[in-house]
Amino acid sequence: MSGGPDRIRAGVAQALRRAWDRDDVDVTETRRLSGGASRETWCCRVHGPHGIPAQVIVQRQRAGGVRGEDPTGAALLAAADRAGVPVPQVIAASSEDDLLGAPFAVTEFTDGETIPRKILRDEEYGSARAVLGGQAAEALARIHAIPVEPALGLGQPDQLADFEAFLDDLGMAHPALELGLRWLRTNPPTPGRSAVVHGDFRIGNLIVDPEGLAAVIDWELAHVGDPVEDLGWVSMRAWRFGSRLEVGGFAEREQFLDAYEAAAGVSVDRSAVHWWEVMGTFKWGVMAMVQASAHLMGVSRSVELAAIGRRVAETEYDLLRLLP
Repeated sequence: MSGGPDRIRAGVAQALRRAWDRDDVDVTETRRLSGGASRETWCCRVHGPHGIPAQVIVQRQRAGGVRGEDPTGAALLAAADRAGVPVPQVIAASSEDDLLGAPFAVTEFTDGETIPRKILRDEEYGSARAVLGGQAAEALARIHAIPVEPALGLGQPDQLADFEAFLDDLGMAHPALELGLRWLRTNPPTPGRSAVVHGDFRIGNLIVDPEGLAAVIDWELAHVGDPVEDLGWVSMRAWRFGSRLEVGGFAEREQFLDAYEAAAGVSVDRSAVHWWEVMGTFKWGVMAMVQASAHLMGVSRSVELAAIGRRVAETEYDLLRLLP
């Protein structure tokens, strides 16, 4: 993949002209935002006639990222919108490499904050924090109600087997991760229902404004699986950012699970939530190793990916605290 800001500026301008069928639209500024393991994120300032959005968000497939049936994620965002999940509207998307050098999606800009320490501590978001737990629980219930369709391009991975293979391939000795893996193997939960799983639902991937949840973003890890996975993932200590509240740093665990059960109309096995919290912690440790390796091997040079490698030790500590 080639091209930086200039390629983004020109390609997004052309994509917007096609989407809106107008020639009087241009992109005047691009700014790289933090991104995930498989997609870069850019904010673009748009110049055009009255009614044209002033800013848009672009996600472009990162070099070395895995391409599924829908590498842009546009079909999933559209399905989430139909299910009532607060998500940015898709403006344009392409699975081809001609405009931006890789598959991409352009969405509307959603005003709000994603930085955890601001959301969890700043006075500006005090009212939002009071309602965020219930809003997040309802959003997850709606995500898990999205119809599972082939057009979404979602896989149904055996995550335990996949991440055990990743750990083996990395060839690094991490006894705490191996201990967590053994516990997960010997204490599987009762299989749950199959649903769309966001895969990375947590503070940092939620846009929050002073009124609460504005949008759920970063769907690149979405797949088909047990919806309790999302409940365990958002409960991990890694996503509390120093808060005493167990769910994402913004909600008490039992209150959150009660709100989810009410919104989804299902009962949640608390022991399954614990198993998925352990699984998420083990998985995050392996993911941190994989992302750091992508930088160290030169696949995708990124200070962000390199820094994530330092968090492996945190996950090992968390695993040892979680295991009985």
